Order: sequence, then structure tokens, then C-alpha cells
Amino acid sequence: MRQWVGSILFTSLMFLSVPLYGAVALLTAPLPRACTYAIAVFWVDSMLWLLRVLCRLDYVVEGREHLPARSSIVLLKHSSAWETLAQLKIFPRQSWVLKRELMWIPVFGWVLALMKPIAIDRRGGGAAVQQVLKQGHERLAEGSWVMIFPEGTRMPVGETRRYGMSGVLLAQAEELPVVPVTHNAGYFWPRRGWLKRPGTIRVVIGPPIETKGVEPRAVNERAQRWIEGTLESLRAK
Repeated sequence: MRQWVGSILFTSLMFLSVPLYGAVALLTAPLPRACTYAIAVFWVDSMLWLLRVLCRLDYVVEGREHLPARSSIVLLKHSSAWETLAQLKIFPRQSWVLKRELMWIPVFGWVLALMKPIAIDRRGGGAAVQQVLKQGHERLAEGSWVMIFPEGTRMPVGETRRYGMSGVLLAQAEELPVVPVTHNAGYFWPRRGWLKRPGTIRVVIGPPIETKGVEPRAVNERAQRWIEGTLESLRAK
């Protein structure tokens, strides 16, 4: 019962906080993007604190030593809402490849627009890939990391789908590796689930995967094997 009460209270406070923080973030529109970003990180901090206090859910990060010194492309497992928040704390300043429909949400979507994401039409095929290549180049040049959920949508625990190619193609165009990242948040904060289970989420950052001179599909398959295989080992533990 305690876990259900804490979970419902957390979710309610999270949704109620969006208009409040969003209104403050929108006031920074005339200011540098760093100001909006700082408010977003502060909001994430508060949400992760509430998770610890109300749901007894914390996290640890392994493999930080694998992060490249310069802005890079991250392929991140997507199985929960948790990683959409926590990525702001775990990685340097970033831009996300996301579905453009999120930009249409009042307040939340407007703040997202200020953060300069790469908002694509997921049904756009080649046009969407070209958008990732063009805007990804711009974001990397600005010093932002490019965060990509290669499955394109949240996947239930234990499931995956063929990874999209845009992250690898961007990395090859920029002569950069891709950084694979996995986590077991889906076991604690399930997809479309209200109940947050107590425990410690493990986030694992893998060694960068070189893309130069390698067939893109082979890079993608290697990244998927590492992400899904490492996730299985987290599940086993």
C-alpha cells in the first residue's frame, strides 16, 4: 500500500509541476539556451529527489569513464519514462531526437522547443534521417550531445525491435563513435505503469563503438547486441 501511495503522489506532483516549471522556463525565451536548460535540469533534480523520498527509487551509473571528451552520439535504451528525465543529469548538455508530436503539447512542448531538440516525423523515412544528419551536425557543433532512442519508442521489458539507423549514420558523417547505454529502469518504472517499485536503477555506459570504415548496419547490430545483452545481465542480477 505504501508503495502505491508514494507512486500516485509522485506522479501527481510530477504532472502538477510541469505548468509551474514550464512557465518559469518560458520566461527565459529571450535569454541564452543555457538558462532554459538549467531550469530543466533543476526540475529533473527535484523529480529524482521525489522518487527517492516517495518511492524509495534511486539510481547508480557505471562506466562514466567511457564517455568521450567531446560531444558525441548516445544510443540509449528506451523502456521507461525514467530515462527521459535522468539523461539530463547523467550526460553533458544535450539535444534529443524525438517525435515532433511532443512539441504540440501546451507548455511542455513549448519548453521543449526552447531546448532545441531534433523533432522528427517518425513516418518521414529518408527525410527524417536527413533531418537528423543536418540538425545533429549543428547541435554537435554547438557542443551538445545528441541523444537517440534507437528503438524509436518505449519497449516493454524483455522486448526490442530493429534499431533505427540515424544515430550511426550521423556518427559516421561526423567521424565519431556511438556510445551505447542501457539500464534496467523498466523493471522499476514500467512502461505505462503507475507503480514505481523500490530499489536502485543501474545505468551502464558502454565503451564507444567505432563507426569509421564500418558498414552502418554492422555498427547498429553491434550496438543492439551490447545494449540488449547487458540489459539481460542486469536482469539476471
